[in-house]
Amino acid sequence: MPKAETGFTPFADDAAAQTIGDLSIENGTSRITLHGSVDLTRDKSGLERARVLQTILTRIVEVLSDEALPEVVAETEKPPQMVKNPFA
Repeated sequence: MPKAETGFTPFADDAAAQTIGDLSIENGTSRITLHGSVDLTRDKSGLERARVLQTILTRIVEVLSDEALPEVVAETEKPPQMVKNPFA
């Protein structure tokens, strides 16, 4: 049974994203975000979507398993800042 190939490298950058159906997997150097949904139908296309999802999740687990991890990741979001209205 061949493995599904993806170009997704977990935690490699803050820009890459992979889409499977309506499920979006967004890469980040400190976190990976999943949102949306994907239907894994009982047909060949459902099998391919399942394989791609499995490949990505396996890679994520492998990367995390090979590192000394902190208990939690520090929040990296900056507080909102007021900016001058460019249309005023």
